[in-house]
Amino acid sequence: MRVPVLATLPAQEPFRESAQSSMERRGPPVDLRRADLPRGFEIDPEFSAVPLGAGPVSDMSADELRADDSENFIVRGFVDAESADDIPAEIEGQALFSDPVIAPFLTCVGTPAFGGVQQVVSGLGVQALQARGLTGRGVAIAIMDTGVNINHLRAKLNVMPRFDAVNSWRPPGTVTAPGTYPIDHGTMCAFDTLIVAPEATLLDFPILAATAPGGAMTGRTLSVAVQAYAQLIAFWGVAFAARGPRYAGLVVSNSWGIYHPSWDFPSGHPGRYIDNPNHPFIQLAGVLARSGADIIFAAGNCGVQCADMRCKSRTAGTIMGVNASSDVLTVAGCDVSNMRVGYSSQGPSISGMPQQKPDVAAYTHFLGSEAFGAGSPDTGTSAACPVAAGCVAAIRTKVPPSAMAPQALFAQIAATARPGGGTTPGWNGDYGYGIIDPDAAAAICGV
Repeated sequence: MRVPVLATLPAQEPFRESAQSSMERRGPPVDLRRADLPRGFEIDPEFSAVPLGAGPVSDMSADELRADDSENFIVRGFVDAESADDIPAEIEGQALFSDPVIAPFLTCVGTPAFGGVQQVVSGLGVQALQARGLTGRGVAIAIMDTGVNINHLRAKLNVMPRFDAVNSWRPPGTVTAPGTYPIDHGTMCAFDTLIVAPEATLLDFPILAATAPGGAMTGRTLSVAVQAYAQLIAFWGVAFAARGPRYAGLVVSNSWGIYHPSWDFPSGHPGRYIDNPNHPFIQLAGVLARSGADIIFAAGNCGVQCADMRCKSRTAGTIMGVNASSDVLTVAGCDVSNMRVGYSSQGPSISGMPQQKPDVAAYTHFLGSEAFGAGSPDTGTSAACPVAAGCVAAIRTKVPPSAMAPQALFAQIAATARPGGGTTPGWNGDYGYGIIDPDAAAAICGV
């Protein structure tokens, strides 16, 4: 069988040219097939090379991932294997990593909504935040999803949302203009961020909008997220380090992940993604976090009471991959009565990753964007994640990363979270440290 993989290869001029062209958003893509490649590795010519620096990525800053002096690059390609158990760990000494299919964390769309936006506004103390001047103004929120439809948001909000088309991004081969994607999951997520941070500026990063580079057979795979995060590192970490930030903060909202380990390499493979903190994508997310970006991820929809069918009845250790990383804020789901929704994935997370996930819970399953039709709820931990992202963006209005790094802010958010229904203070697998309370977090941050 033909297996899509990510490979980390030593620098070559085609890789440098490809990465630089991608960062500058020039086209057409540099043909990577002219590079000297390991035997048995078929490179994907549509995937732009991504700089991986000169040493352990876990120690690197964004500025060290420049194309012109990077000694290693991530490329995408294919290898042949008799079965999943025969996928090689390396090829000619070069490590191979999985490029699994990823999917939105949406579920139970056909069920009735429970409450609406006004209950979310009340439960999160949005009026108190606005009295503090915490509206998200000057903060960018990157929606890593299926694409945003600005016209739908304008119709629902009765106001034109702030939108930065120039710094948005399109996957290779995508012709749709930023902000004009079909009304779908990404539009729902964008709407939900603006409930708490109505003056934040949206960035459209449609990593789930189309098939991954390489053709329809590969589906939506992690490789598109790798390229998108490389763009965010260049936008926020590298460029801003040189000329100072244009925005007070960057919040990255991710309502997607993996539902079942069968989507990944087999257990024990050193290039597996879901339980491997050394996977290149998890490493890139760490670089972006260290540059001051607040990365928010949904916990997943494999809760024991009402797991999504794609979980295949597996309800333990279902917070996987970067969703379980210590560099991100992982968000479970609760309803507006402060009770956990039954599909929300529970901790501890998968073995091999930080165990105390989720970090906090946020509201979901309410009537909001109606992106899936009149009366349809914003649902799944897919909705909880952008609600929490909006909370973070609101706080960032007056608490820039230079004053409080993402990890420190997340710690304050955890410390001020309200216990979920029937729980006591402290971490638990249902709510994390509790339901996010952005006004309490803002107060402890001194604003």
